[in-house]
Amino acid sequence: MRYGFVIDHNRCIGCHACTVACKEEHNVPLGVNRTWVKYIEKGEYPDTRRHFGVLRCNHCDDAPCIEICPTVALYRRSDGIVDFDGDRCIGCKSCMQACPYDALYIDPNTNTAAKCNLCAHRVEVGLEPACVIVCPEQAIIAGDLDDANSRIGRIVANEKVSVRKPEKGTRPKLFYVGVDDSLLRPTSMEPQSGHLWADKAPGEDLYALRKENGRGTTTPGIAREVYDVPHPPPWGKKIAAYLWTKSVGAVVLVIAALLSALQYEEQNRLLHVASPLIALIFTGLTMFLLVFDLKRPERFYYLLTKSNPRSWLVIGGYILGGYGFFAILWLAYGVLRDSPPPWVIWPSVLLALGAAGYTAFLFAQAKGRDLWQSRFFLWQLLVQALIAGSCALILMGFLLGSSPEVFRLLTKILSASLILSLAIMLGEIFLPHASEDARRASNLLKRGALSGSFWGLAIGAGAVLPLLLLWGPGDVFFLRVAAGLALAGVWAFEDLWIKAGQAVPLS
Repeated sequence: MRYGFVIDHNRCIGCHACTVACKEEHNVPLGVNRTWVKYIEKGEYPDTRRHFGVLRCNHCDDAPCIEICPTVALYRRSDGIVDFDGDRCIGCKSCMQACPYDALYIDPNTNTAAKCNLCAHRVEVGLEPACVIVCPEQAIIAGDLDDANSRIGRIVANEKVSVRKPEKGTRPKLFYVGVDDSLLRPTSMEPQSGHLWADKAPGEDLYALRKENGRGTTTPGIAREVYDVPHPPPWGKKIAAYLWTKSVGAVVLVIAALLSALQYEEQNRLLHVASPLIALIFTGLTMFLLVFDLKRPERFYYLLTKSNPRSWLVIGGYILGGYGFFAILWLAYGVLRDSPPPWVIWPSVLLALGAAGYTAFLFAQAKGRDLWQSRFFLWQLLVQALIAGSCALILMGFLLGSSPEVFRLLTKILSASLILSLAIMLGEIFLPHASEDARRASNLLKRGALSGSFWGLAIGAGAVLPLLLLWGPGDVFFLRVAAGLALAGVWAFEDLWIKAGQAVPLS
């Protein structure tokens, strides 16, 4: 049994009755929607036409929201409906990033995620979903897709049907008949600064075609979005800050282990006291930011008690916890016995690399954001952790009066890391992309609304200028400035990466 929907746009009149019925049935608050109607217009005056698109959860057979949800709040029922348990949700918003269809939202009353559940409570007692009952044109058909004799089974088998973003491999169970293709592919539409009855809030839509291609005019005849509901980006500066603090704290012990292996043991305070202390402080800040960003932070312990082992949010939490534990051991040995034994150093190094890089796998589970599927992101995170860790040790080394030999080695590590980071960042935006969404998001950095910050802060002040200072006269002051600028550059890139990844519309 596989329940699903067919929406016949040959019948749909765009009346919003389905939206209103859904709100009434599920007590959906103002400002958010489980199902909504989008309008586009095509053509040139006087030959123009308006098209409607009814959008909602696709109840995918391979739902990425289920895979990424860290507490199994999202699950697939035996009848194929993807349902949601609000009592398990911690409000991490990962499911919103994983869904390629903008189907999930945060309920402002409960601070948990929510979405269409095909009115499962009605289906269980033999009733049809509320939107099906209320549709005046019978444009919405729900039923068992596996039943070849059902109305929905006959339509899917015998008529030309379309689904949204089949290339995502989610196997959606929401089928469209007679829908305009532009409604299913949001990047085929020209972004507008406002809708038919409302302007967009400043900064609401970072992506705008005229900013990307430098033109102030629209393309004649292209589909224009004239009505939609708001879909604000789920993640913001707290996630960028979490990436930055994780970069500072993650690989600092790897660098300390390298210096220790190169016989810099006389630097005990830097390598075996300051280094694990930096790791502990910034890993603790990382975990605090992760909890602080939750809409239901009081439920953070569900990551342990109700965890989904497939979610990289859960795996990352265990990695950060393990890394913190070994950092404590390292610090204890540094204070009490000068240096830690190999059985502390090697697990610390492995966990440090895991802490630096696991976010790449978490972002890869966010299948709705094509830019974040980058094949370079893992290496960028590792290199940025080297930058941040070496900068932290350089600044701490000045406070502790470390030897010139230590600074020379840290300078070499920082220089090499900045060159690698610069190459990866440029590769991210100039090399060919796997999808149109990824190309458009990268163009935001290359020449769009975020290009000033990208070239000025992440590239110029955060990478090129520190390299020039490091290759300069070698003055202590310039080394400190270079370390500070490089740390700021890591922050700038993380912030811009989060913004650009969420800028291209999903629906």
